[in-house]
Amino acid sequence: MLFPEFERPDWPLLSQVSRPSRYSGSEWRSYKVPDWDDYKAKSNKICFAFPDVYEIGMSYYGFQILTALARKNNWLADRAYAPWIDMENLLINKDMPLISIEQRRALNEFDVIGFTLQHETSYTNILSILNLAKINLRAEDRDDNAPIIAAGGPGALVPEPLAAFIDLFCVGEGEVILPELFKILENKKDFTRHELLKECAKVPGVYVPLIHKNNDIVTRQIVKDFNEAYAPESLIVPSVSIVHDRAALELFRGCSRGCRFCQAGMVTRPVRERSLDNAKNIILNILDSTGWDEVGLLSLASCDYSHIESLIDELIDYLNNKKARLSLPSLRMDGFSVGLADRLLKVKRGGVTFAPEAGTQRLRDVINKGVDQAAIDSCLNEIFSRGWDRVKLYFMMGLPTETEQDLDGIINLAKYALKLGRSKGRKRLSVAVSVAGFVPKAHTPFQWERQNDIAELKDKGRYLKSQIKDKAISLNYHEPEVTFLEGVLSRGDKRTANVIERAWRQGARFDSWTETFDLTRWLDAFEYCNLDPLEFTRERGETEILPWDFINAGINKNFLLRERHKAYKGELTRDCKSGCGACGLKEAGLCAL
Repeated sequence: MLFPEFERPDWPLLSQVSRPSRYSGSEWRSYKVPDWDDYKAKSNKICFAFPDVYEIGMSYYGFQILTALARKNNWLADRAYAPWIDMENLLINKDMPLISIEQRRALNEFDVIGFTLQHETSYTNILSILNLAKINLRAEDRDDNAPIIAAGGPGALVPEPLAAFIDLFCVGEGEVILPELFKILENKKDFTRHELLKECAKVPGVYVPLIHKNNDIVTRQIVKDFNEAYAPESLIVPSVSIVHDRAALELFRGCSRGCRFCQAGMVTRPVRERSLDNAKNIILNILDSTGWDEVGLLSLASCDYSHIESLIDELIDYLNNKKARLSLPSLRMDGFSVGLADRLLKVKRGGVTFAPEAGTQRLRDVINKGVDQAAIDSCLNEIFSRGWDRVKLYFMMGLPTETEQDLDGIINLAKYALKLGRSKGRKRLSVAVSVAGFVPKAHTPFQWERQNDIAELKDKGRYLKSQIKDKAISLNYHEPEVTFLEGVLSRGDKRTANVIERAWRQGARFDSWTETFDLTRWLDAFEYCNLDPLEFTRERGETEILPWDFINAGINKNFLLRERHKAYKGELTRDCKSGCGACGLKEAGLCAL
């Protein structure tokens, strides 16, 4: 079903929805959109689907990599995003399918649909997209003509909650897995669905729930040489404002710091960097080809890039001439990071954001944050001495071993920052404190921990707010109900799929959005499925078989246990760059540090 740009039957719908620009498809691209008819007889058409609205999905750099990587492998690659509830209802009422952005094709006309699993609270949107594409929700109900439903991203490391709906999961980095998978999938018409999935299951890093046996281990795949990791040098530029309206480049992947709460830091190990020349050339090409005036340097801690100062030195004149800039979305809490930010933000000086994570040194040691009071003092002194007036501090509540003293430490640190800033003559100073509930994540040293329940998080959030007396300090805390749901889904098993489907059928959509989230739907769904949600947020036994144990993320489970025990003793583990912590990657020949 072809919908040309100016002959689309959904055009009249745009006047009936909020933000019609989400669906207009008006983008600037450096490549020619391929002709569908050229690929009609082939089985190499893929639509990457992001389970959130356009302005969030287009801010995800990985989506740009995936579509460009598919095109590089001679696949017709397109994109789709979850329509907002008003558009979803209109499409259902008009019996019209969700269509892709560039080809204007119904999603069920593609050979493969690839979902990105960035966040657990987007899972119901996956079912909405499948439903709008007129594809059976359950993998076991699909016939040979249905697209293969694939999924990757962080959520693939805990795949069981979605295993009933997904044909195959890509566990690890797409740059390694997708080229091998494409070779099999492009022969889709030569196989029955079962035969095709059986072939896909042979690709390292691919988990096929309908084929997988209980004793099969699926190992996360990684790019060993990051200079060979594909990075598009021209990006799709949206014609509307998006959440992160800038170009982007990933300087390196992985993290050596070992924060015990951080799933991303654990499962993206080892650290692999782009060379200075490689990074510089990509940035220059992106700025020349897109027209953006900002490039975000995206890594878990961009300041840890070993060539960061040299990169700035080599680009600074070009950036000034172009009136463009680099941005560091992630800053360490030390004077070095502030100095870098100061060099990059000479003209546009907004607020700066740091994440102490915990309010006391004792608790920062428990989570192995690697930030001491001297670093905090250095950081804050540099901020206020260099002219910043707005500081945002991120913390977590509900961390293992947390006490009321640790909560008081959050307030004390905010007050300390305010006092120090005023002593430096910052008269219009503001300190914004943001507090999120801690969610124990799989493949981390805290994967066995109990998660605070809703009442506990509410009490802690209210307590923190009650301690704020100065109007120059603002404090917000994340909704405990959403945190609770995230915790349930992030450590769920196969039974969770029934709950997800039931909640979706009861109207659950966009569960990370305040205006649409309703916990009652989920609690009713758990009751309907005869499951207790607290089953998934409880403390796990250290010898217990966990639903994600068959996924080998590269980190040795004994290492995670050692780190958990050290946490309870308040013992630190040094940065990998200072000495190997025996996480298992070096023994596997995957880490060169």
